[in-house]
Amino acid sequence: MPDEIIRNLSVHGLRYSYRTLPQPSPRTEPVIVLGGALQGMYGWPQMDEHLGPRAQVVTADLPGMGGADPLPPGTGDDILHAAVTGIIDDLGVPRVNLFGFSYGTSIAFGCARENPGRIARLALGGVPVHISDAQRTQWGRAVDRLATGDMAGLATLTADALMCLDPDRTVHRRELARRYVRRSFLHALTHSPHAAQSLRRALGHRPDFSGGLSGVPALVFAGEHDTVSSPERQRAFAATIEGSRFLTIGDSDHWVVLERPDDVADLVARFFTDRPLERAPALGPLAVLPRPRAGTGGAALPRAGG
Repeated sequence: MPDEIIRNLSVHGLRYSYRTLPQPSPRTEPVIVLGGALQGMYGWPQMDEHLGPRAQVVTADLPGMGGADPLPPGTGDDILHAAVTGIIDDLGVPRVNLFGFSYGTSIAFGCARENPGRIARLALGGVPVHISDAQRTQWGRAVDRLATGDMAGLATLTADALMCLDPDRTVHRRELARRYVRRSFLHALTHSPHAAQSLRRALGHRPDFSGGLSGVPALVFAGEHDTVSSPERQRAFAATIEGSRFLTIGDSDHWVVLERPDDVADLVARFFTDRPLERAPALGPLAVLPRPRAGTGGAALPRAGG
C-alpha cells in the first residue's frame, strides 16, 4: 500500500489536517471518511484495508477533532462544511465519495446538501437523527464529571450511554467494543488539550437532518439495536433522500463500525465502487425507499432533540 501523505490546511483561521493514501489506479472517486467527535484520522484501519486497493482513502482531523485547533464556543457546522470543501479542493478533484458515521453524518449530509455537485456518493451510518430529552439529560450527567476531574467516570458513562446494554439483545463483541470505546475516550480526554471541549460539543450538538436531498446516490445503514437513534427513525430520515437505500446490520448497536467492522467496510466499499450490495450474514434486508413527495423536502422529519 502506498505511503500516507499528511496535508495541513486552515479554515477561518483554524488549523486542521488530513491524511491520504494515494491510489495510482483508482476505481472510483476519493473517499473522505468523517467519524465521531473524538475519532481522529488514524481511527479507520478497516477502511484502509477494504477501500485502499480501490480508491484514495482520506481521513481527517477537522477543527475540534484530534490534533486540529479547537472550535470556538458557539461555532456552527458551516466551518466544518468549509473544512471538508477545503480538502476536496486540495485533492484537486471535481467530486468525492463521502462516508459519515455518527457525529460525522451531520457534517457529511450538510456538505452534500450545500454542494451536491461535489459529492459522487454518500454513505451514512448510525445517524443521530433524533435525540430525546432523557438522553440529553443522561449525557449531561456524564459531562458533569468534567467539573470534578473524574475522566474515568466520564469515559465510562459516555461509552455506556452510546451502547445497547440490554442483555436480551445480542450485540456482537459488545464487551470488547465497550472496553475499546471507554479506553479511547479516556485516552483522548487525558492526552488531548481540547478533547473535553469537543466531547461536550458533540453530546450537546443538535444537528439538523431535515430538508431532504436529491441528486446524490445515498446509502444509510444502522445497527439493528442502535439506542442512540432507532433504526426506524434512521429509515425515516433515509426516505427523505431521493433514491436512497437503507439497511440494518444485525447483532450490533450504535457502534456497528466496531462490532461489525469488516461488514461495514465491505458494504461501503461495494457502494462506492458500484458493485452489488450482496447480502452478507450480518446484513438485514436492503430497501430502496419511496421517492419523497414533491414539495415536502423531508420537512416532516423531526430535528434531533425535537
